[in-house]
Amino acid sequence: MTAKKTTKKKVSSSYGADSITVLEGLEPVRKRPGMYIGTTGPDGLHHLIWEVFDNSRDEAMSGFADDIEVALLPRNRVRVVDNGRGIPVGKHKMTKVSALETIMTTLHAGGKFGGEGYKVSGGLHGVGVSVVNALSSYARAEVHREGGHYSQEYARGKKKAAVKKIGASKRTGTIITFEPDTDIFKDVVFEWNKVVAHLRQQAYLVKKMRISVLDLRDVDEKKIDLESAFYVREMNLNVPSMTFYFEGGLRSLITFYNHHQKPLHKNIFYCERTDVDDNVVSVEVALQYVDDISSRITAFANNTYNAEGGTHLTGFKTALTRTINNYARKSKFLKESEGNFTGDDVLEGLTAVVSVKLREVQFEGQTKAKLGSVEAQSAVQTVFGDMFASYLEEHPDDAKAIVNKSALALRARKAAKAAKDSVLRKGALDGLTLPGKLADCQTKKAEQSELFIVEGDSAGGSAKMGRDRVTQAILPLRGKILNVERARLDRMLSSDAIKDLVVAFGTAIGDVFNIEKLRYHKIIIATDADVDGAHIRTLLLTLFFRHFLPIIEGGYLYVAQPPLYKIVKGKDIRYAYDEKEKQTILKEFGVSELEEEEDVDDEDDSDSVTEAEKPQRAKKVIIQRYKGLGEMNPEELWETSMNPHNRVLKQVTVEDAAEAHQVFDTLMGTDVVARKSFIQSNAKLAQLDI
Repeated sequence: MTAKKTTKKKVSSSYGADSITVLEGLEPVRKRPGMYIGTTGPDGLHHLIWEVFDNSRDEAMSGFADDIEVALLPRNRVRVVDNGRGIPVGKHKMTKVSALETIMTTLHAGGKFGGEGYKVSGGLHGVGVSVVNALSSYARAEVHREGGHYSQEYARGKKKAAVKKIGASKRTGTIITFEPDTDIFKDVVFEWNKVVAHLRQQAYLVKKMRISVLDLRDVDEKKIDLESAFYVREMNLNVPSMTFYFEGGLRSLITFYNHHQKPLHKNIFYCERTDVDDNVVSVEVALQYVDDISSRITAFANNTYNAEGGTHLTGFKTALTRTINNYARKSKFLKESEGNFTGDDVLEGLTAVVSVKLREVQFEGQTKAKLGSVEAQSAVQTVFGDMFASYLEEHPDDAKAIVNKSALALRARKAAKAAKDSVLRKGALDGLTLPGKLADCQTKKAEQSELFIVEGDSAGGSAKMGRDRVTQAILPLRGKILNVERARLDRMLSSDAIKDLVVAFGTAIGDVFNIEKLRYHKIIIATDADVDGAHIRTLLLTLFFRHFLPIIEGGYLYVAQPPLYKIVKGKDIRYAYDEKEKQTILKEFGVSELEEEEDVDDEDDSDSVTEAEKPQRAKKVIIQRYKGLGEMNPEELWETSMNPHNRVLKQVTVEDAAEAHQVFDTLMGTDVVARKSFIQSNAKLAQLDI
């Protein structure tokens, strides 16, 4: 046995009490903004609006406000107004300064920790508005309260002056204006459609709450009198605006979600029960089944959207599965030999909204993506389970349609299992029976492996010859794959192209999908830059979104961006990926627009050039427009689209799953009218290559 030599670890004398950094006030927010808003990208930027809006919405949820306005202003500023009680402006006994200043400049200060301030709130318990203030280069808070109009301005979380009374007022409410700090947010661009979609959703969740949103970003600031106006809409400016007000609440939201769908039953199920227990203030659920194979379930806690679900969603799914199984057995719709419906069976074609309100809400993570309050699970399970069971008994036609839908899903699941067993037989997923068309890479390390899905045998041939064989695999597709938007798994797996993809990925598909077995950590869609190529790319993206979503969520899916032009002047060869880059290269070559028309050749005619013409010929520029990857020789394809040092890849991400679902459903589904309407509405955004 060999003795191990040990040495005493030397402690640096420079590490002492003076080495400990203490961040005061809102400095922690500016130091680590991601801890408070998730990201400093587009999602985090818009999160600033949601945080300020949430405070106004909480006033409405508590019955103190019913009219909220959000205005996008010039200089990237945002203004949020409500007609609630107004933030208190009196001196706070602990901080010895105005309560308004305390709330705006102190973390964990607000009316949501206890007491009688708020019975229910969705905000970050006093964190929200102070975080927005900390991450803004300019902020202003105005309060209309107790006959007075008060204001205070801030810069990066610090007050510019004390709270001051600037006049009398007959109104009540709060106005928060902020300008995101460009030192924190590198790209400050608020997306109008994103803001509108979020606020519309919120209007459905609070009955009889009016929400207005206006876009004043292109208006001359001299025409905007914010000093005298409470609501911007009172100025009657001709600007883009939307107003939302819904009496029906979640019923209206279900109708909105299903406006392009075919309902399987007329009545929208709805239930609400208040004061469920000491912590759960209310449980509210609405649902309707449609003729579709996907499910759309949206969950909220205290009107905050929970993208990752949580305990309330778990309770809902448990009660749904149990209740439909019990009714089907009791009504003899389900035979003993068929077994029970699974959770996936009863979710097929379901559109549902689950909303809970709690006095003390616990989220997993600062951005509130997942509810962690354990009371919500049993509350939803009990309330929804009891009331949905009564609904099925009282509406036998609706109940029959729902059970038949689940029975169809059960039979399809069994057919899909048989299809999977035939396609994904033993050994296929271990790389022993890979598709014959697949030119696999040599490395077996997934983190080093790339799979190029290319269009056609011609491009496949060039890609196979030009690739790095150690790390890059090539799978050519012949023609367009099946549109999986309306296809069940058994029909999908009858497609050779889809079978090849599933086996190549190594993850399996459906309920046996396993992201840990993914054979490539970069899957790259490489299609031609034409209409057919765009269609094939869309079909592939539909397949990934519907059946391989974890591949997208894991950051493993990319779209290649091959160049549109090859531009040659003498021995200088450049590639342009769009028209703008082409014009830039031509200018660098010293070619004006007029010269381009006269001197730019589309084909190399060097064989016909005489000796006398060669000096003039040397000035000319040759432009080759690529219509497809198959037109490139292996060297060109490697240099422009496959070489990691030169290529341009776009990573595929999903920012809003519900919105993405809606887009795929519209573009790839069977509703022709909805698709035509979408195309007409977005035609101006299309970039056509004519």
